[in-house]
Amino acid sequence: MSRMKYGDAIRAGFEYLLENHKEVFVLGQGVWSPWYVGNTMLELEKKFGKERIIDTPVSEAATTGAAIGAALCGYRPIVIHPRMDFMILACDAIVNQAAKWSHMLGGQAHPALTIRSIINRGGEQGAQHSQALHSWFAHIPGLRVVMPATAIDARDLLISSVLCDDPVLYIDDRWLYDSEDEMQPVYDHPLHFQGPVVRRSGTDVTMVGAGWGYKLVQEAADLLHEHGVSAEIIDVRILNPFDPRVIVGSVRKTGRLIVADGGWQTCGFGAEVIAAVCERLPVSAWRANPLRIGLASAPAPTSKPLEATYYPTAESVFSAARDLVIDAAGAKLSQVAPQ
Repeated sequence: MSRMKYGDAIRAGFEYLLENHKEVFVLGQGVWSPWYVGNTMLELEKKFGKERIIDTPVSEAATTGAAIGAALCGYRPIVIHPRMDFMILACDAIVNQAAKWSHMLGGQAHPALTIRSIINRGGEQGAQHSQALHSWFAHIPGLRVVMPATAIDARDLLISSVLCDDPVLYIDDRWLYDSEDEMQPVYDHPLHFQGPVVRRSGTDVTMVGAGWGYKLVQEAADLLHEHGVSAEIIDVRILNPFDPRVIVGSVRKTGRLIVADGGWQTCGFGAEVIAAVCERLPVSAWRANPLRIGLASAPAPTSKPLEATYYPTAESVFSAARDLVIDAAGAKLSQVAPQ
């Protein structure tokens, strides 16, 4: 069976939407560029025309405001912010307009726009070009936040986001663009029915991540398997609204929880996951204290050696999980929860 890369899957999602839904159009900076990040927009303007693939001036607030207006008139626009860092310039339009209209008008208006934002961490890009701000936006009621970790989800969750009647922030990650999945038919499923999924079953520890954080726990789980530790790994996928039930059920079984996140640890999404699970499980269900792994409370460095210590790795997640499950003598800790 043929395989699809994450970046190519995003392009496939755009192509599907533009072919099947005439109310969909795209606007953003550099969308006609042949080298656009990961080739995710490659030559779409040639196939669908520049009136539907609109290259805009560098004004995040203007492009987002225009998309909101179009959405209120019945279109389904996709506005692209090629760096999440500078989407901050559109915060008023996103937070005070798009996320509020349906609430303020009693459900009579639905700004059905999708905001695609790209995380560009690493590569010596420094403090202003490397930020993962998903936790900020997951805090906003009325704004759905989607963060695909796999190539198939990169395509299918994009489609579901655009066909949703609510404003959606769709976040993809440059560090995932070369990851691959086996090709599958398009799964056109309403966004509000989707949420966290168990990607691999296990019995010793629950490991949770979204986007690049999920890739970390996936690779760490492979390392744990080599040491005889069975990890259950969960892909969050939808950060807002966040449904913790799948994670709660897993931790009820394993008694241990690690959350890996690509953003800052302080007030980050990892803390939300742990709090949600702790609120729903008694103390007796836990075999160890939950752990969160994220970025230190410092801006991203530009130096490559400093970057190597700044960002979590699969090995650092593996070490934290191993310490939860295996004692100093190398024996697996008791699987019996305290009474």
